[in-house]
Amino acid sequence: MKFTWLLFVFSTSIVFAQNQHPLASTDVEQQKKWVDSVYNSLSTKEKIAQLFMVDIFSEKEDKHTNRAQFLIENYGIGGVIFSKGGPYQQAKLTNQYQDASKIPLLIGMDAEWGLAMRLDSTYAFPWNMTLGAISDAEVVQKVGYQIGKHNKRMGVHINFAPVADLNTNPKNPIIGNRSFGENKKRVSQNAIAFMQGMHDAGVLSNAKHFPGHGDTDQDSHKTLPSISFGKERIKEVELYPFKALFDAGVSSVMVAHLNVPSLEKQKNLPTTLSQEVVTNLLQNELKFKGLVITDALNMKGVSNHNSPGKVDLDAFLAGNDILLISEDIPQAIEEIHQAYVNEVFSKERLAHSVKKILMAKYKIGLHQNASVDTNNLFEDLNTEENKAVEELAFLNAITLVKNDLGIFPILFTPEKKIAYISLGQDSGDHFFEMMNTYQKVDHLEINENLVNKLEAYDEVIVGHHISSDNPWKSYAFSEKDKNLIDLISKTKKTFLFNFASPYAISDLNSYINIEAIVQAYQNTEIAQRVAAQMLFGAQPVKGKLPVSIRNSFPEGTGFTAKKQSVFGYNHPSNLGFDPVVFSEIDSIATEVLAEDMSPGFQILIARKGEIIYDKNFGYHTYDEKIPVSKNSIYDLASLTKILGTLPVLMMAEEQAFFDIETSKLSDLLAEYESSNKGDLSLKRMLSHYAGLQAWIPFYKNTIDNFDEYYRSEFSKEFSIPVTETLYLRTDYKDSLFLEIKDSELRIKDEYKYSDLPFYFLKEYLENLYEDSIDNLTEDFFYNSMGLKNLKYYPLQHFEPNRIVPTEDDKIWRKQIIKGTVHDQGAAMLGGIGGHAGLFGNAEDVAKMMLMYINGGNYAGKQYLQSKTIDKFNTCYYCEEDVRRGIVFDKPQLDEVGPTCGCLSMNSFGHSGFTGTYAWADPDEEIIYVFLSNRTFPDANNKKLIKSNARTRIQEVIYDALIR
Repeated sequence: MKFTWLLFVFSTSIVFAQNQHPLASTDVEQQKKWVDSVYNSLSTKEKIAQLFMVDIFSEKEDKHTNRAQFLIENYGIGGVIFSKGGPYQQAKLTNQYQDASKIPLLIGMDAEWGLAMRLDSTYAFPWNMTLGAISDAEVVQKVGYQIGKHNKRMGVHINFAPVADLNTNPKNPIIGNRSFGENKKRVSQNAIAFMQGMHDAGVLSNAKHFPGHGDTDQDSHKTLPSISFGKERIKEVELYPFKALFDAGVSSVMVAHLNVPSLEKQKNLPTTLSQEVVTNLLQNELKFKGLVITDALNMKGVSNHNSPGKVDLDAFLAGNDILLISEDIPQAIEEIHQAYVNEVFSKERLAHSVKKILMAKYKIGLHQNASVDTNNLFEDLNTEENKAVEELAFLNAITLVKNDLGIFPILFTPEKKIAYISLGQDSGDHFFEMMNTYQKVDHLEINENLVNKLEAYDEVIVGHHISSDNPWKSYAFSEKDKNLIDLISKTKKTFLFNFASPYAISDLNSYINIEAIVQAYQNTEIAQRVAAQMLFGAQPVKGKLPVSIRNSFPEGTGFTAKKQSVFGYNHPSNLGFDPVVFSEIDSIATEVLAEDMSPGFQILIARKGEIIYDKNFGYHTYDEKIPVSKNSIYDLASLTKILGTLPVLMMAEEQAFFDIETSKLSDLLAEYESSNKGDLSLKRMLSHYAGLQAWIPFYKNTIDNFDEYYRSEFSKEFSIPVTETLYLRTDYKDSLFLEIKDSELRIKDEYKYSDLPFYFLKEYLENLYEDSIDNLTEDFFYNSMGLKNLKYYPLQHFEPNRIVPTEDDKIWRKQIIKGTVHDQGAAMLGGIGGHAGLFGNAEDVAKMMLMYINGGNYAGKQYLQSKTIDKFNTCYYCEEDVRRGIVFDKPQLDEVGPTCGCLSMNSFGHSGFTGTYAWADPDEEIIYVFLSNRTFPDANNKKLIKSNARTRIQEVIYDALIR
């Protein structure tokens, strides 16, 4: 039977005249010249050979990979589609094949969710079903761009993506998670965004599987699936995303092996072989001009129709340009050539397809370079940027499907008891670990005592964890798991997190008693971490269901939940930082260790309520026995002023116990009325502008008569603990305060940093509230904020190996100082001063700073008024060259100061003698914390201070910020 090419013939001039042609390059005339030149240099069989892409598994033995070499050298095939293997081996084979080819090869891959779909040692991005939950097309475009970058780096020119199928059949065995969903408009939006991202990276796109493989429960790899809908329904629904992609400029389309009686009258003729579908519908009616590619011709859905070679000819005659994965390329070339000789099709028909293939090769630069640089290949494919993109995707995709009475998110409550139960065959460890960052959650094993154990808990988190190794794994709940969910939800407030296909939820027996259902789509580490943050309000929830869950939750369902004022975690790239510049922080950290500026340290950086850098370096001491971890506890030294004393002081001012503008010291402490300090302005004192001495070395008065003042055991007469094994005379406290009271004043109008006001403040606040400062901070702030790692008297709260030592004190205490305050004055008060005594880790320090820049709000609770914080964060004496606020330190007014000099005067913070530093910038919403024990073993080690390492890191932060 002869086919006549009457309905769809494009001359070369017409092809190149179309400025909007999806394969046209920016230099159309040069592209045309190259295409014509190459085409005219080929024999008829060589032209036919350009139609074929052979499949290669780089993981296989030479016998397999040599087959492609043979077809390239002896037949001149047009391209290769790579499948399973590794990046280095594939790159090596690509270069080998390109060197052997007369015409540069078009290299293709199925990399729908990244190269990891086919290659080991590469990154797996979220599946399309996950992306389908995202409303922000820019996020999907970023995923497409990153995948495109990887393809281009691997020498892959066409990625057979995006999938444009509408997954309207939950039982579809082959599409499912590979689809963006069931809504034609949302699928179109996300498919176009994904395509545009790949185009931005310089990679050709492919819309598949035309005319729509979504509404079937059969797999075309194994049989010929049937689509029973009428033509109008198919045009209105299934074809909608394809038409949208065509209009947007998709490079190619892949035709599926389907039986669609309403489109093709011949019984059981696969759409791939149907001229009615491929030519009349796709190219004539829908006016698609790009490459038309068959799905793999070795799939049973088409290979059962005709013998190898003949099926290729059928596909070509139907109107396809590229014949993918032929079962017998030599035979197919012969069949097509014989048909050409017999004038079954015209030379224009052959030119039409071959010139389009050559256009594609020119468009992606094969006229200039075809080789792959194998240097740093693994590193280039596995950058931090991958994690940033994946994190951004899950932040926008995870969906709150059910939220009875607004129970989601959970706000921190110290007394609340929460249990976690893990279902499914995969791990939920990252989910569990992240939940415990916000509140204590107990992981309960599933056993016969589970129900009894749950009686002690207020809320239960159920995680359904299914492996994300591939999108085809069974996602269903087991019968045992479904019954357990029913049992738990009848008696306890239940939060169900589904880390699998949303269709899994369809199988649940009932939704009535489950208070909150969260659809997390995949069980990756990032998905688990993001979902846990959302549970505790650390991230907003934005996702919408891409498919319907029975009649209960239609497509598009998704409650929003706002971010609370607690820390989330994110990648610096997603918060506006250049990751290349940002990486310089690690270099400075390495320098600090190499130059022995400190044995170890913690660095935390956050922006807009998101922790973007949280790293620990070195060891507790130079003997390198205990590495610094996020749980290491540091003596915060003078950070105590702004984290301990100040918040209580601000609260007292709000309660009108004093007025920072008018109160003087004698108004707070009457015993100072007759002293030279009674009339000192509180505002001037706390701005370090009242003429007080910088400090008084009280301990030096006791050294010469050590035995008179100290004992190694506690007694009524020696009751002040200086260390665990050293007790000061009980009556010495009176002498200490008397010495402060009698101390001389300096020149009043001279800036001098002083610790002395904080001795007064501690005394005043403890008298005012009739409790110790450690209890006040705990009761008013730390406990309800969940600051488990911010404590006075650390030995009462932490294991000793968590506490970092501060000094080997050889002069006074004659021992290593660990777990008791380093500051001598605070030590002589029993371990706490208004200026020192607080211990903590970087994260809890940052949480207090977050409360400040959030206007006194933390986790939905208002601790202080915003106007109060502003009042204390004001430089009242700037004109007198005093940079300080009230207690808060402020940026420098001249060239020397506490910051990098690149922050606004709205920023505030403090530093501590032991090597600590905390700074907050409300303008850029940046928080930066550096905790170290630079004083160990010798407090005279000032290398950290002289190097300006802390402020150099701060400078890198701002240099990296893309403004």
